[in-house]
Amino acid sequence: MMRVTVKDVMTRRVVSVTGSTCFKDIAETLLAHGVSAVPVLDGDGHVIGVVSEADLVRRERFHAGSPRPGRETARDLMSAPAVTVLVDAPVVAAGRLMEHHGVKRLPVTDGHGHLAGIVSRRDLLKVFARSDDDIAREIRRDVLSRSLWVDTSRIRVAVADGVVTLSGRTTLRKDAGLAVRMTRQVDGVVDVVDELTWDRDNTGPEER
Repeated sequence: MMRVTVKDVMTRRVVSVTGSTCFKDIAETLLAHGVSAVPVLDGDGHVIGVVSEADLVRRERFHAGSPRPGRETARDLMSAPAVTVLVDAPVVAAGRLMEHHGVKRLPVTDGHGHLAGIVSRRDLLKVFARSDDDIAREIRRDVLSRSLWVDTSRIRVAVADGVVTLSGRTTLRKDAGLAVRMTRQVDGVVDVVDELTWDRDNTGPEER
């Protein structure tokens, strides 16, 4: 099955700053581009951190009523190490990282740590904008026919708002379980309702 990866949904043109970019220039960059955070790069284009509006506000509050010491730069202000995702990672991995770290976007890097793009929660939602017919077609073709080699005439696939209902019969119980698990991994599937039965139980006690 073709899997949607981060590179398929990410934004490739990314606003970034370097470690030496000063406080004022960072603030102006955020305002000018209408973004709330930017990746911080070293001289070779590697992502070394992320600096956000929250980082700037936090530092301003810390220095409230007193002059800011020295010329603060992105390297002083950024959150590091940066939480990043690889360009070839599945979109579900990016979603889990965002949820775990409580962030709305992630810098995307290639295999050498260079910035390749940025992916946001909104970008990930594109995956779930697939039509129900498209989802059903992929399940029948790629999950049932090509991967499991089951008799599709005995299985019904119904999709409504991304929720898939699998019903009918398989020859083997293991195939029924695999069909459900693989269907859950299809891009755009929100949930799976398992109404499958089988002719022969070929599972062991530990699998039931």
